[in-house]
Amino acid sequence: MTGAQPETIPVRPDERFDVDRLMDWLGGRLPGAETAPRVTQFSRGKANLTYLLDFGAGTEFVLRRPPLGPVAPGSHDMGREHRVLSTLWRAFPLAPRSFVFCEEAGVIGAPFFIMERRHGIVVQNAVPKVFGGGQDPVANRKLSEVVVDTLADFHSVDPGEAGLADLGRPDGFLERQVTGWSGRWDAAKHEENPLADELARWLVATMPQSRQATLLHNDWRLDNMAVSDRDPARCVAVYDWDMCTQGDPLADVGTVMAVWYDEGEMPSTLNPMPTTLPGFMTRDAAIERYASKSGTDVDDVAWYVVFGTFKLAAVLQQIFIRWHRGQTEDDRFAGYGDGAARLIQLADERRRH
Repeated sequence: MTGAQPETIPVRPDERFDVDRLMDWLGGRLPGAETAPRVTQFSRGKANLTYLLDFGAGTEFVLRRPPLGPVAPGSHDMGREHRVLSTLWRAFPLAPRSFVFCEEAGVIGAPFFIMERRHGIVVQNAVPKVFGGGQDPVANRKLSEVVVDTLADFHSVDPGEAGLADLGRPDGFLERQVTGWSGRWDAAKHEENPLADELARWLVATMPQSRQATLLHNDWRLDNMAVSDRDPARCVAVYDWDMCTQGDPLADVGTVMAVWYDEGEMPSTLNPMPTTLPGFMTRDAAIERYASKSGTDVDDVAWYVVFGTFKLAAVLQQIFIRWHRGQTEDDRFAGYGDGAARLIQLADERRRH
């Protein structure tokens, strides 16, 4: 649940699937899922589609599938997310456990997996009333700290203990990330943007030396977490693991700091963290806290913040182009093209800061 919208909504008309086909495929694969469930849709997602399957008597599961329309190669990888979540929970209990994976697109229209249901509050955009509605500096401070502290805890996980020692290719990770996200921007753009092209060249030319590889989430931010309804300092779940890999831990720091707006910074369509509220740490303070908690050298973190901002622009552009081409009817995405362009401008401002 969030402060601004219900946790679940009726399934959007163009995002429905055949529940009978799902049940035929399940066929005893998932204990407790023997009768047709009541299906609703989690309201907050803007990329992968996530559904609540309520089988009654307190038995609930969560189904995840990619968004409608074509997706970029390597993104929205349900097989990868299932593989991660089927084992990561052993070493990092905040990761929900995934139980089954289906790669047959004919069952519900795309590959999907089904994972455990976690209960908590997802804070997106606005702080809910239970935490003071944004007016409690102490609660706001805790929300900012839990983002940083949980990330540092995650980066300390031994990939071998998590069963993920062979996940991804740590060598050359940053170079592949920059070229990959530049390519995704080019593939999704609906108009030319010379500043984006310049930023892509700059990111390659100034790329830092990678640190010792850790597990990476690759989309870390407050609204991909759930916290306890009794304590905003206690994380109860971390979601959206489809880009999990191994690589430079500052890539995760750059991703979350990209949406960690300081007072006076240019707003974007996507602003999932209420970072300018009283009590919320500034971006510099958050980076310093991460460095202290993790023991990581952050001297060149500014590059990662610029890259994280560029990457977020590409994500918004990918979402927008699906709407622009009529591949989704979700009009929440109509303004994402402008939002992506604003993020490119913000990346340039941060580069020059």
